[in-house]
Amino acid sequence: MKSQVQIKRNWTKAEVEQIYHTPILQLILNAADIHRSLHDPQEVQVCTLLSVKTGGCPEDCAYCPQASRYHTDVKAHRLLSNETILDRAKEAKECGSTRFCMGAAWREVKDGREFDRILDVVKEVAEMGMEVCCTLGMLNADQAEKLKNAGLHAYNHNLDTGEKFYDKIIGTRTYQERLATLANVRNAKISVCSGGIIGMGETDEDRIDMLLTLATLPEHPESVPVNALVAVEGTPLEDQKRVPIWDMIRMIATARILMPKAMVRLSAGRVRMSQEEQALCFLAGANSIFAGDKLLTTPNPEQDTDKQLFSLLGLKPRPANKTVGHIHETV
Repeated sequence: MKSQVQIKRNWTKAEVEQIYHTPILQLILNAADIHRSLHDPQEVQVCTLLSVKTGGCPEDCAYCPQASRYHTDVKAHRLLSNETILDRAKEAKECGSTRFCMGAAWREVKDGREFDRILDVVKEVAEMGMEVCCTLGMLNADQAEKLKNAGLHAYNHNLDTGEKFYDKIIGTRTYQERLATLANVRNAKISVCSGGIIGMGETDEDRIDMLLTLATLPEHPESVPVNALVAVEGTPLEDQKRVPIWDMIRMIATARILMPKAMVRLSAGRVRMSQEEQALCFLAGANSIFAGDKLLTTPNPEQDTDKQLFSLLGLKPRPANKTVGHIHETV
């Protein structure tokens, strides 16, 4: 019988530091125990992320090849047609994805024709029986309500890093603006998807700060993406070295312990990981991946490669809209 897991939202920095710096093998074991108490360890949610509007973004995020101010190989395109988006959603479902995510390179959502089109697509994808997620930049309360009413399941808005390091990566929006969008999403009763990127030059303390912020929100995010920087030529971070796999495992395991209910998503950077490295990430508590050959504009493992990985490790796709149990919550 699975033991109960206590959910805390009053973590201290000292507690998070202690967990994060636990010797790696013990940390993996601790996280794996919590993971198995709440989740089927053989289930991994398969998500598909489609860039519905690419490039031309006015932001200055140092990691992003879609920023218009950087000279990268990314070619800008306008919002895809509804028909194209829906065709890609159907393909994703046929390939085993249970969550379809749409990303637009906007600084913020603007009311008007394009947002109305997004609302129409959200409704139609939700009617397919898939979880539908969007990442469209900053969002006000009214827009969040409209997305909820259209059938949006989740909204992604990453913190990216800890607050102290944030302004070294982004200068065109503040950390508080990111937190305000998360609050608007939560208040609209939309599932929150928020995580960050490692390998941008941040310290362990910056990573701990980001995890602490997420784990002490009024409610934990239902989804926590852990991304390894994919350094893209033409961006300010083009010369950053690949983040060590043990750093990814440490982040995943710590996130799993701090936020036990969350789907911890093994996100960007997976294409460079061996099967053995990915297996350790799953062991440490990751239970979601993105399928398809691209994550917005960066490379991702192909569908057949993931099917081989699942077969090798005895994994299966997690059904859409599945909940977790055996939880006692505290503040």
